[in-house]
Amino acid sequence: MPNLGAGEWLIILLVIVILFGSAKLPTLARSLGKSMRILKAETKGLHGDDDDEGRSAQQSQTTQAGAGAKGPQDAKGAQTPQSAQAKELQDRAARLRAEASRLDKEASKGDDGTTLNGVPLSDAERARRNS
Repeated sequence: MPNLGAGEWLIILLVIVILFGSAKLPTLARSLGKSMRILKAETKGLHGDDDDEGRSAQQSQTTQAGAGAKGPQDAKGAQTPQSAQAKELQDRAARLRAEASRLDKEASKGDDGTTLNGVPLSDAERARRNS
């Protein structure tokens, strides 16, 4: 690639300013920066996915070797952080299900025919539902 001197760079910058205008240059620079950050994050994510696949293959081999165990455990029999995290997620899901059930019961308690999903019915709608 040929070496570009100061004069060539000035000409290139002048052409860019003429083509895009000085008002659009900051916007173009911002969008280029965002694109670079997204590209960098995606490439890191791809490298992380490769590492995760290797770890999951190791964990499945370990789990298959200790198939009689109740969950993943270390040499001392304590639960590994992955199983503790899974247990925590299961507990959270159970709490959310219980909360949803409670809210459904609460919503059905107050259903006296004057509201539909908490929105008051008009007189005409109420009369049509009652007949």
